[in-house]
Amino acid sequence: MSLALPPLSLYVHMPWCVRKCPYCDFNSHAAPELVPQAQYIDALLDDLQNDVAAVQGRALTSIFFGGGTPSLFAPDQVGRLLEGVRRHIPFDPAIEITLEANPGTIEHGRFSGYRDAGVNRVSLGAQTFNEEQLKLLGRIHGAGDIARAVEELRQAGLDNFNLDLMYGLPAQNVAQALQDLESALALQPAHLSQYQLTLEPGTVFYHRPPPLPDPDDCWQMQIDSQELLAARGYEQYEVSAYARTGRRSRHNLNYWEFGDYIGIGAGAHGKLTRLDAREVIERTTRVKQPREYLSRSADSRLSERRVVPGEDLPFEFMLNGLRLIEGFNEQAFEARTGLSFEVLGGKIAAAERKGLLEQEGHRQWRATGDGQRFLNDLQELFLPS
Repeated sequence: MSLALPPLSLYVHMPWCVRKCPYCDFNSHAAPELVPQAQYIDALLDDLQNDVAAVQGRALTSIFFGGGTPSLFAPDQVGRLLEGVRRHIPFDPAIEITLEANPGTIEHGRFSGYRDAGVNRVSLGAQTFNEEQLKLLGRIHGAGDIARAVEELRQAGLDNFNLDLMYGLPAQNVAQALQDLESALALQPAHLSQYQLTLEPGTVFYHRPPPLPDPDDCWQMQIDSQELLAARGYEQYEVSAYARTGRRSRHNLNYWEFGDYIGIGAGAHGKLTRLDAREVIERTTRVKQPREYLSRSADSRLSERRVVPGEDLPFEFMLNGLRLIEGFNEQAFEARTGLSFEVLGGKIAAAERKGLLEQEGHRQWRATGDGQRFLNDLQELFLPS
């Protein structure tokens, strides 16, 4: 089998927030009084040079500004970065360019500036519409800020927006979780991402856990939410992602389908298929601390570049592909990993016996209902022996 070049995306990490949330384990840092915006954009454009050779004639299908809080950066700086990227890598005519935004950091007219800079999709970190829960989560916005941000988006002509929502919040019950979802749906987003709150190591919540709902209640929240979203015209296409027709996230789909992405910025990760000297898949990592990232020269901002061993590729592929409701097909596995599907024979059979995986059509596989509920158990079956 031979590797084939998959679609290519760009992830841009903006590491600063107004305040660090107690549940967050992302590489985010409380912003200094003056965020060094121009200096950081310069560093990002220099950093891009580390991976330009891996483009190999492809155009970017998507760009995602994540964080942190990218909406702390002015529209003109976002535009300057996009112009600089385009000088080095062509853009697909239908490119999706997403900016994450905190409803509490949006000033009047800001979204129009982002639209003019080239942003055509926004992801709003709503999390919840319950004022008490917002305070417990350490969010700097209120429920009213979410509605105002959505109105700003519509005035700017940015109707392709996502709302991030969480469930399983401290002391939350099923009815409260569904009321949150109703509040989100009232704003008519094109896309909705709904995640269960988990206690991640290294976070404040991990060391001082709040009272979380019973796991069975959390499962009921998920099931009831899926039913409500389906009834309102939102198709679930990934474990935590729902979209109206034609509004699936191209960027996130590229992750889940084991596509390639360049990652630039403090702590950013990348995954690249190389067909030059030898056919390999590489993982890249940038220097994590923003201050160190800014102080380094362009060629030393890359803290790691490693080839993924062949025996790890099945697990890495399944870690992503099994999250998709439609699952994956054998041809995609072979093209994206360079391995024969036969290497999975025993593991596929084991997953079928456990009732976690099923065949759907010709050479197409997907997680069963139990497989989705116990996704970690299913994914672990594909770890190297």
